[in-house]
Amino acid sequence: MPVFAYRVARPDGSTLDGQMEGEEEHLVRSKLEGQGFLVFRLQRRGIAISGLSLGWPAFGKLPLREFLVFNQELLALVKAGLPVLRVWELLIERANHTGFQQALRTVRQDIRGGASASEALAKHPAHFSELYIATVKAGEQSGNLAEVLQRFISYLKLMIGLRQKVSKALAYPGFLVLVGIAVIGFLLTYVVPTFVSVYAETSKSLPPATQLLLDLVTGFQVYLLPGLAGLVALGFAGRTYYGTPHGRLFLDRLALSLPLLGPIFVKHYTVQLTRTLATILAGGTPLVDALFVARGAISNRYVSVGVGDAVAEIREGTTLAAALDRPKIFPKLAVEMLSVGEETGSLPTMLHDVAEFYEGDLDLQLTQLTTWIEPVMLLVMGVLVGAIVIVMYLPVFQMAGAV
Repeated sequence: MPVFAYRVARPDGSTLDGQMEGEEEHLVRSKLEGQGFLVFRLQRRGIAISGLSLGWPAFGKLPLREFLVFNQELLALVKAGLPVLRVWELLIERANHTGFQQALRTVRQDIRGGASASEALAKHPAHFSELYIATVKAGEQSGNLAEVLQRFISYLKLMIGLRQKVSKALAYPGFLVLVGIAVIGFLLTYVVPTFVSVYAETSKSLPPATQLLLDLVTGFQVYLLPGLAGLVALGFAGRTYYGTPHGRLFLDRLALSLPLLGPIFVKHYTVQLTRTLATILAGGTPLVDALFVARGAISNRYVSVGVGDAVAEIREGTTLAAALDRPKIFPKLAVEMLSVGEETGSLPTMLHDVAEFYEGDLDLQLTQLTTWIEPVMLLVMGVLVGAIVIVMYLPVFQMAGAV
């Protein structure tokens, strides 16, 4: 039976995310509404992806860079003063992604039928996130769509740059680990067995270290296929577990507590939230609605839930800084800066300053991490490879000493 992901509001104003099985979307919607919920979003699981992630396709199946180009073209056409339908016709012609092009055709038909652009875009959550829809709606309400689009394009460029920094910092250590595993695997698979055949012809006992290594290689060869099958099964099980609400919440929370990567992730999500929230507030959206939309741009489920709880507290009269400080996720300095912004009435500006500060701090920390990881990984690989070679040649050294 299909599974539908939903976002609803309780009668007390708090929000709730979850999943429900159902034959059709309208049946699931009716069931939720029958329980007294106000349905904000309901979509079949696996169809739509919303918001910006750590990397990481965003805005559905359309790559983030292509979505940036689409908005740059849209901005140029809007500034040119072309009729609305003609703007969408040109965008349809220039779209290369088949699914995205079909979505644009539907959007154009809805606009021709009298719907606003934000209403038409909202029907395609697989390609247009809540953040983008809120941005376009703010531009329509203010009558200055070009300025709002320009602000959103700047936001996209910053988020793409941030994503590249984090991806590069995490990819390089992963590459070194893979190279190290490949080198050690080559030694254990092809080089060591050659020594085994040579030493088997001698009747002399081998040094304990050499014998231990040979036993390990022999066991590795025997259990190689079962071990690989177990790793594949474990990988599928982990992926399936991460696909469940409880599993993703647990693993995302665990990621924040990792020794070296945890602080990097926290700063990354802080930049995600503050940049997104500043962009939405600058368009004139109220704080509660802006924060509700901004939580969708956070790729960490645990952080997103914390921000969702903050929305409910703000509705009850709590300040933004106090609500974000309660889950103890975001840095204390960021919370204090937001508190000052609220007190002085300059929250959008302070959000921008917080994002700038932690983006610079994140850039510095990533640079330091990559600077230290390279020599450490090379040292570890050198020690392992050297130890394997020395252990294999120990019998040769002993025979040479005996002669």
